[in-house]
Amino acid sequence: MSRSRSIKLDHIRAFACYLVFVWHFIYNFNGHLIGPPIFPLSIFTEGHTGVGIFMTLSGYIFAKLINKKKINFYYFIYNRMLRLMPLMIFVFIIMSFKNYYEGAFNFIKIFKHFFKGFYKSVWPNGGWSITAEIHFYLILPFLLILFKKLKNKIFLIFLIPLIIRIFFWYFNGQAQTLYWNIFGHIDEFLLGIFSFYYKEYFNKKNYLVFIIFTLFLFFFFIFDYKGGFYLSPSYPSPSVVWIFMPTIAGISYGSIISWYDNYSEIKTNKISIFFHKIGMYSYSIYLLHFFFVDNIARFIKSNITNTENIYVVLLLSVSSFLLMVPISYISYILIESPFLKIKKKYIL
Repeated sequence: MSRSRSIKLDHIRAFACYLVFVWHFIYNFNGHLIGPPIFPLSIFTEGHTGVGIFMTLSGYIFAKLINKKKINFYYFIYNRMLRLMPLMIFVFIIMSFKNYYEGAFNFIKIFKHFFKGFYKSVWPNGGWSITAEIHFYLILPFLLILFKKLKNKIFLIFLIPLIIRIFFWYFNGQAQTLYWNIFGHIDEFLLGIFSFYYKEYFNKKNYLVFIIFTLFLFFFFIFDYKGGFYLSPSYPSPSVVWIFMPTIAGISYGSIISWYDNYSEIKTNKISIFFHKIGMYSYSIYLLHFFFVDNIARFIKSNITNTENIYVVLLLSVSSFLLMVPISYISYILIESPFLKIKKKYIL
């Protein structure tokens, strides 16, 4: 059963990393100018939301793993650093070689840049989200205690990030730039935790999850139609939607993750295993696709088609995404996997 559930969560990881990939792929085809597709597909043209899935999933997984258990916090952080840092360091090494060949190599500057990323969202290749993840790990034990203590008053936890974003919006005229740090995603982590502790609300309630996700897709269609991430009407957007976006995404993704993880009718066949493998390699795909997506899109535009038809671009993104699978497999085996073997048991 544990293996089956691991496969299910990897399915969700696979979908999340594809969303992020297609988001960057589309924008190489003048994505700022491409109009929204038909109703259910706007989640792909606004694929940045894949990061929200990863963060909601983090909250759910660690609530599930730690559930009412005591942990060695030092070993917990040690394990998370073993999971995240080797590949991030590898990205910095690649960037350093790139800077060297461009005549812009500065070891001190790169060194400072790396350590700055532990407290500020400056890491390259989407590394800003890794900074947010680390900040979440640091407050996770406190959050789990709050969930246990508050019980029926649990809604109070979700008011805090909302109030922070309201004040930020009031004084800055926008709240979108909070997207790049934990204040723009803490709701997703929290609602991931919530969706585990209250999983009985979603278990076997297919109709409820279907309604929630349909409403979320409709919300994203309207968001996309009104300009999406960059054109609502500009970046950063003054729209109040960015105050509530993390909460809306967290509710939607939390309910889906909880339902899918506890859904007993998922069969373990070749297709399921294939997406499970993609989920296993999703961290490599997430960090490394930045090195390839521009070149893949440029090659397609030069040698195959220069179309800006959104449906054709979406189809091309699928085959382009599959090119990342063998690359990420090699990365997982050579860079990530060796460090996973020296993790320590942190659950007491």
